Amino acid sequence: MSALAALCGAGFGAGVWMIFTALRGRDAPASPGRRLLLQPNDGLLVRAALAVGGFAAGLAATGWPVGAVLAGALAGALPSLIGGKAARAAELAKIEAIATWTEMVRDTVAAGSGLTEAIRVSAPVAPRPLRDPVSRLALRMERGNHAAALRAFGDELGDPMGDLVVTALVLAVTEQARGLAELLGALAVAIRDQAAMRLRVEASRARTRTVAAAVAAIAAVSAIGFLAFDRAYLKPYGTAVGQLVLAVVGLCFAGAFWMLAHMGRIATPERFMLDPGNAS
Repeated sequence: MSALAALCGAGFGAGVWMIFTALRGRDAPASPGRRLLLQPNDGLLVRAALAVGGFAAGLAATGWPVGAVLAGALAGALPSLIGGKAARAAELAKIEAIATWTEMVRDTVAAGSGLTEAIRVSAPVAPRPLRDPVSRLALRMERGNHAAALRAFGDELGDPMGDLVVTALVLAVTEQARGLAELLGALAVAIRDQAAMRLRVEASRARTRTVAAAVAAIAAVSAIGFLAFDRAYLKPYGTAVGQLVLAVVGLCFAGAFWMLAHMGRIATPERFMLDPGNAS
């Protein structure tokens, strides 16, 4: 029993520490490839730690296997219910930065500079979310193979709006397309409209996320209150039939949480890039 209590304490402590770490956020690694590899694994690690802590705490508090599974599932879902605001704000900031940088390149090209020169000049003054990627793009373009450098830049951005700009720039360097300044200006306007639309949708979906978090909190507080002050009320759930009923109730709650989370998620367009075979 002491070993179980120690496991519960360790799991609970690790879960609390990791959820605060997830909500606070961390600086992204310098290497884009390393960032893409680590971020999903980091999120999975946080969820796993929370789920293990919740499972251990639920098993210690109730002794019910179904109750422990439900507690672990709720704990693992916490980052989705109460987190992610910083990531969504960063995504919107990146879209705005893409629009601003596109306007910088447009103005420099319209003044008579070449594309390579325009990108090099924009690197030191690019918006902060794009400053490092644009600096690396400028270095790659100075080494030659402009189309490959631009595609690498698009992969580094990993954003559909960025793909629009990169595709226009690739066409400009491979097909000698004319009217690049006008095209970049139109793209900048479209990207800003997209950012404004996303901001409006984000504001409306925030209410849905608040409802989902409130429902989860009410369910958790109610369960803890009954366990602490009125265990006799929950005694029927200790039987085999009670466990089956609890599983059904838990599935209903899980389905409701999933629908609320799905309603609060913003559908983003899929990325696209110019086919290298068609660009040469």
